[in-house]
Amino acid sequence: MTSYVPHTDEDFDRMLADIGLSSVDDLFACIPSALRLAGGLDLPPGLSEPDVAEEMARLAAENRAAGDLTCFAGGGAYDHDVPAVTRALAGRSEFVTSYTPYQPEVAQGVLQALFEYQTLVARLAGLPVANASVYDGATATVEGVNLAVAATGRERVWVSAALNPRWRQALATLTAGKAVELVDVPLEDGRTGWEAFAGSAGAARGGPPAALVAASPNYLGCIDSLARARETADKVGALLVAAFDPVAAGLLRTPGEQGADVAVAEGQPLGTPLAFGGPYLGMFAVAADHVRRLPGRLVGKTVDGAGRTAYVTTLRAREQDIRRERAASNICTNETLIAVAAMVQLAWLGTGGLRELALRCARGARYTRQELLAVPGVEPLASSPVVYEFAVKLPLPAEVVVERMAEEGFLAGVPVDAGAQTGGQSGEQSGLLIAVTEKRTRAEIDAYVVAMEKVVS
Repeated sequence: MTSYVPHTDEDFDRMLADIGLSSVDDLFACIPSALRLAGGLDLPPGLSEPDVAEEMARLAAENRAAGDLTCFAGGGAYDHDVPAVTRALAGRSEFVTSYTPYQPEVAQGVLQALFEYQTLVARLAGLPVANASVYDGATATVEGVNLAVAATGRERVWVSAALNPRWRQALATLTAGKAVELVDVPLEDGRTGWEAFAGSAGAARGGPPAALVAASPNYLGCIDSLARARETADKVGALLVAAFDPVAAGLLRTPGEQGADVAVAEGQPLGTPLAFGGPYLGMFAVAADHVRRLPGRLVGKTVDGAGRTAYVTTLRAREQDIRRERAASNICTNETLIAVAAMVQLAWLGTGGLRELALRCARGARYTRQELLAVPGVEPLASSPVVYEFAVKLPLPAEVVVERMAEEGFLAGVPVDAGAQTGGQSGEQSGLLIAVTEKRTRAEIDAYVVAMEKVVS
């Protein structure tokens, strides 16, 4: 919009004169002509600000908001309740406007909040050290692999086929430049077959891995065995990177208790509403041996010259992350506002509240699964235990079911490739991943099951 262009033609002329150029085009003289756009772009004339706002509103109206549908979708982003206390405290201007606490003398409040966040994440993960967060669960997984590659000097990673596929895609993209080889480990009834794979020819080819990447609950919602992953990791001399769910952590043993070297999670379920995929929160915790390879920021507690409690960024400086090929990570920031929201949510819930929350979700999921499996044509995708997310096979393509369920007022779930997930042929049968959070009432669940029976029949 022209009213927001800050510089006049005279401003441009003065800036060009200062650097010894006669035109803006001279700035791009180093770019070969073959790579430049010839003839400009075929764009319509500009619009006024009210016209642009009206067009954006028209486009937005074509979407159906999450609040218009009763949400049973998950797959990494969940419709959990965000209490008023979380919204009120995390939305305070002291947190909303804060960014980088380079000067601790003026950032004690934010630093203390991040320190408390780290403490809570470390307790959830069962590991001694947690950082001040990374971007999201996917990048947290990537950073866990980067840490393992740097620690072992190996470039092969075994990845559970039940890792969130979008995290798997991010892992493939962000490790490609380091020539890291990702090897998928197949499932057995919804759980990762670590032992069987370790004894296969595929495991022997290419040498031992730097890390095993596991998830529990995994993408299908199944409680996977991190203990078995740990046993396999010990046999091949690898680190164990374990993805966990921060709500399910209210009921399950921590990754650290089960032998994880690195624990990662998506923190969105704690205080962040569904919002078109972000901003979200990557939780990251490690064993003490790997604290020097921790990505991002770490806030520590100390005392100042007068003996008063003080908080500072510690063990690493921003410049440590700018070491090019010698760096284990290039992340030197964190998701402060989203981390503060998660901290407030966890502190508000407490240990008992988190357990109660997870138990309510688990009971809702059990009831929903039981009722759905009574619908003709709906079958379990896996029989392994779940917490609050599960997958079913459908007699129709899952995408069709999702569209028809939306007409009935439900966001039915996330389509999954049932064949690929269960070790069969890709596209073998359509599957649907369903999540039941504490927000779903008995009436909503019953209505969902009735609608599903109508749609699949």
